[in-house]
Amino acid sequence: MKVIAGLGNPGAEYDGTRHNVGWWVADRLAHDWGLGAFRKERRALEVSGRVAGRAVRIVKPTTFMNRSGAALAPLRGDDAFDLDSDLLVVIDDASLDVGRVRFRPSGGPGGHNGLKSVEAALGTRQYPRLRIGVGVAPPGVDLADWVLSPMPEEDEDRIVDLLPELTRAVEVWMEEGTEAAMNRFNQ
Repeated sequence: MKVIAGLGNPGAEYDGTRHNVGWWVADRLAHDWGLGAFRKERRALEVSGRVAGRAVRIVKPTTFMNRSGAALAPLRGDDAFDLDSDLLVVIDDASLDVGRVRFRPSGGPGGHNGLKSVEAALGTRQYPRLRIGVGVAPPGVDLADWVLSPMPEEDEDRIVDLLPELTRAVEVWMEEGTEAAMNRFNQ
């Protein structure tokens, strides 16, 4: 089974924020793949089904960004699940320009509290992630305030226009792996 975890924060007040871009991708994947509505499961909203013959589960942790790992912790004890190839964590990246895309096979959290939580819960940095640029905070603006603020319409449109390509990118990741996705979609 492939698990795609889009990180974000629950609550309508966070819907349009930079920090919820991972949820935007998760919602688009579920829509594009016809998987139906998300259901509340323990510490996340989840939907599952089959995509191109593969079992897929999309997870949106509802534990708030800083505790996202709690929703993914059960994967650590599943011997049949390979974190290196079966998990993709989708996050916002405030060190990339709006709309830039970076697949990575592993790595550190880079200051992202959601990734810090996932790393702590899984006990490893060895899992793929998809970083989506939400723009660099202007000088003097606190990073937390920046990522929790609504995106300007122009930036939001840029990310929304990117979502169909991200569906294709995640499909390449599922079928061909992280390196193929990096080669074709990193920009």
